[in-house]
Amino acid sequence: MQHDPLNDALISIKNAELSGKKECVIKPASKLIGRVLNIMREYGYIAEFEFINDGKAGIFLVKLNGNLNNCGVIKPRFSVKKDDIERFERRYLPAKNFGILIMTTTKGVVSNTKAKEIGIGGRVLAYVY
Repeated sequence: MQHDPLNDALISIKNAELSGKKECVIKPASKLIGRVLNIMREYGYIAEFEFINDGKAGIFLVKLNGNLNNCGVIKPRFSVKKDDIERFERRYLPAKNFGILIMTTTKGVVSNTKAKEIGIGGRVLAYVY
């Protein structure tokens, strides 16, 4: 029984990256995992991903490109005001302007830089660098 599918997905990606594999299979698939993968692709941490319908929840096939150092889920999912985003960047990212925080906001799932640009807060889901 899985308690946190997003955590399982990010750990699978991290382990595949560390072992030097070129692709990773994530199951079960969900909309949240798809949106997080889309942000990771947008920032160049993964090459591409594809949804495969298997008649159940579905599978994501993720192509890796070797740019990922570390990724993980932030638990508990803290509520962050727009002024406190930098405090969480200092806490979870190794250096300034290195890596991203993935947040869920009223505008959808976005990175910390996009959230600052829009000027909104939300809940912190994950970190990637």
